[in-house]
Amino acid sequence: MAKTKIRQGFLTLALTAGLMSGCALPGLGGGGGDEQVIIGTQPQSESQILGHMIRILIERETDTNVEMINNLTTNVVLHQAMQNGDINVSATRYTGTDIAGVLNEDPILEPDEALDVVIEEFDERFDQTWFPTYGFDNSYAFTIRADLAEEEGIETVSDLEAIADNAATGVDNNWLTREGDGYPAFQEEYGFEFNNINPMQIGLVYDALANEHMDIVLAYTSDGRIAAYDLVLLEDDEQFFPPYDTSAVATNEVLEANPELEEAISKLEGQISTEQMQELNYEADAELREPATVAQDFLEENNYFE
Repeated sequence: MAKTKIRQGFLTLALTAGLMSGCALPGLGGGGGDEQVIIGTQPQSESQILGHMIRILIERETDTNVEMINNLTTNVVLHQAMQNGDINVSATRYTGTDIAGVLNEDPILEPDEALDVVIEEFDERFDQTWFPTYGFDNSYAFTIRADLAEEEGIETVSDLEAIADNAATGVDNNWLTREGDGYPAFQEEYGFEFNNINPMQIGLVYDALANEHMDIVLAYTSDGRIAAYDLVLLEDDEQFFPPYDTSAVATNEVLEANPELEEAISKLEGQISTEQMQELNYEADAELREPATVAQDFLEENNYFE
C-alpha cells in the first residue's frame, strides 16, 4: 500500500509539473482530434464521480474514444491542461474558484451572474464552453452539530457570535490568510472573531466536529459527511461566501469535432442537488466504493440508460 501511494504521489507531481510547464507528457498526446476525448478530474471523489458519469454517457451514446486523467490537483492545473491540449474536458469547475483564480476578477456573490460571467469569459478568452451547472454547489459553510445548534438556537453565521468567545473552531489552513473570502474579510463583514480558532486540513474537520473535538468548523457543502454525521450547515446570512456552482468545461475545438458530445454532457444539467452530491461523495469516501461504480449506479437509478 505504501509503495502504491508513493507511486501515485510521484505521478501526480509529474503530471502537475508537466502541465504547468506547458509541455505535453509522453503518452498524453496533444488532445483534441476527431476521435478522442480526454477528461481531466481533480483528486476528490466528487470530481472523479462526475468525470466517470461524463465518460459513461459519451461511451454509450457516441463512437468517441474516451480517456481519463485523474488527480490533477487544482482548478488552475485543470485549466492549464486544457490550454496545453493535454485534456479537452474538465469534469468539475467551480464558478467562485475560477472567477478569482483563472479570471483574476473580484468575487461575484449572485450565483446566476457568476455563471453568466464564466460562460462569457471562458468562451471569449479561451475558446471554451462552460456548461450549465450540474445543480449543486461546493461552497464553504460554517457547520456545527445538530444538538449544539438546537441547544444554542443557532441557525445562521451571525448567531455564532454568541458562542465565538469559547467555542473551539476548526478551519481550513488556507482560509486563515486567504484574500477575498478568507478570515480577515470575514471578521470585517460579520464584525466578530473566533477566540479559539484552529487551522486544520479540510478533510479532518468533519470527524473533529462529530467527535466533539471542535464545536464549529468551516466545511464544504457537498461533503458526504455533512448528512452522515448529522451536521448542520449554517445560513450565510450576510452572503459573505461567493457561489461555487459546479459545471463541466470543454474546449470548443473538441465540441465542434464531436457534435454529439455537447448533448451527452448536457444530460447532467441540473440533475444533481447538493444533498445528492453529499450522498454520492459519502459512498466513495466513507463506504469506499469506486467512483466509477458510484457514477454507473447513479445513471442507472436515474434512468439514463432507458
